[in-house]
Amino acid sequence: MPTYVLGLDVGTTSIKAVLLESESRSVAASQSLQTASDIADLNGIKAKEQDAVRILDTLNRCVGLLPRDKLQHVGSIGVSGQMHGVLFWNAENGYDWSRGNFSQLITWQDGRCDSSFLSSLPKPDSHLSVATGFGCATIFWYMKHRPDFLKDFTIAGTIQDYVVAMLCGLDRCLMTPQNAASWGFYNTSSNQWNVDILNGVGFPLHLLPQCVPSGELAGHTRSDWHGIPAGTPVGAALGDFQCAVYSCLNAQTDAVLNISTSAQLSLAMPADFKPPDSPQPESSVAFFPYFGSSYLAVAAALNGGNVLATFVEMLTGWMRELGVELSEQSLYEKMISCARNQEISDLTVSPTILGERHDPFTLGQVTNISARNLSLGHVTRALCRGILENLASMMPPERLQQAGVNRIVGSGSALARNEVLRQEVERVFAQPVVYGPNADSAVGVASVLCDRLMSTEDASSVVK
Repeated sequence: MPTYVLGLDVGTTSIKAVLLESESRSVAASQSLQTASDIADLNGIKAKEQDAVRILDTLNRCVGLLPRDKLQHVGSIGVSGQMHGVLFWNAENGYDWSRGNFSQLITWQDGRCDSSFLSSLPKPDSHLSVATGFGCATIFWYMKHRPDFLKDFTIAGTIQDYVVAMLCGLDRCLMTPQNAASWGFYNTSSNQWNVDILNGVGFPLHLLPQCVPSGELAGHTRSDWHGIPAGTPVGAALGDFQCAVYSCLNAQTDAVLNISTSAQLSLAMPADFKPPDSPQPESSVAFFPYFGSSYLAVAAALNGGNVLATFVEMLTGWMRELGVELSEQSLYEKMISCARNQEISDLTVSPTILGERHDPFTLGQVTNISARNLSLGHVTRALCRGILENLASMMPPERLQQAGVNRIVGSGSALARNEVLRQEVERVFAQPVVYGPNADSAVGVASVLCDRLMSTEDASSVVK
C-alpha cells in the first residue's frame, strides 16, 4: 500500500491540501477552499485581520474532503502558509479546533504601522528591513497602543505555526528561519533573534518563538485527525514563498519566474553566500533564507498580473459608461487575441502603478505615443512587455548569466493564461524558458518532507 505526505498551505485567501505519493512524488489527491476570513470593520486604523476560527474550520473541511482511505496511510504532514503575519494564543488550557484560545490573525497586509511608527523602532541587526505587517512590528504597535491586549496571551507565531502547535499539542511555538526572517529582528546568519536590542526597549521576549531549522520536525500528532493516525510526524511550518519555489526549482542552475497577482524572479545563491550585514532598502533584490544555510535571491515586483487586471477593469468601466456590456473574461481574451496579431509595438509602458518596495513612490508611465500605436493590440503588447522589463530592471538578465543560470522555469496563473506575456518573457531574457506546473506551496512543503525527512529516523529530527 502506498504511503502519502499531506501538504497543507494556509494562504491569504484559501487553504490547499494535497496528498503526495511518497515514492513517485505524484499528487494523488488535492482540495482547495476559499476561507472568506477577512474582517471588515477595524475602526479605521488601516488594519488587516482575518478570522482565525474560520481559517481553521476551512482547513478542517479541506482535509476532510480528501480520500479517507489515503489519509489513513499518511506518513508525515507538512504545513506552509502566509508569512510576516502574527497570531497570539494561550496553550495553558490545551488546544481545541472549535474553541478560540487565540486572537484574530493580523496578516502580512496589515497597514497600521505607518512610516512614522516604523522609524521610531530600533534598528534591527539583520540584512532585512522591518515593514508594516511584520510580526515584531505588530507586537511593537500593540505595546504602544493596546498593551493590555498582550497580557491575555503567552505565545505568538504565524498562522501556520499555530496549526503545527495544535496538531502536536505543543506548549510553545517552534518557528523556522523562513518565517522568523519575515517577522523582523531576526539575524539569519547567526539564526538568533535580536534579543539584546529587543530587551533594551521592553519587548515581551516570551512571545518570541523558539527557532528550529527549516525542514526539521516539530513533533507528532497528538490524536487521530481525519483518519491520519496519532503519532504521525509533523514538520515545523515553512514559508509559502520558499515552498512555492521548491515545488519547481529543479537545479541550482534554474531560476524561477512566477507571475500571478504580483511577479517574482528567484534564484538559488551559492552555498558559501553570505547576505549583507544591514538592510538595503533601496536594493531591488532581497535575500530570503531557504534551506540549511542557503538563500534565495528574489526580485519581488508588486506589479504583475494585477496590472493587467487593472487595465481590464479600466476598459470595462469605460465601456459601461458608453452603454456597452462585455464581461472581463471576454475582454481579456480579446486583448490577448489583438496583441497576438500585433507582434511588436514601439509604444512604451512602464506599468509600476503600485510602486515597488525599493522605490515606493514610482508611478506608471506611457511614452512614445503616436497616432499609429494606440490600438488595443499595441497597448496590450506594450503592457505585457513593460511588466517583464520592470522585472528585468530589478534582476537583469546579465545577473542571471553571472550566477550561472542556464534556464528559467516559468510559473503562475498570469503566465499560464497569457500567450503574449510568455512571448515577452522569451524576448526579455536570454535564457531558455520552460513552463512546468504552477508553483504550489502545498506540493512544495510535502516535497520538502519527502526529500528531507523520509530517509531519516523520525525521532532523531524531533526537537526535544
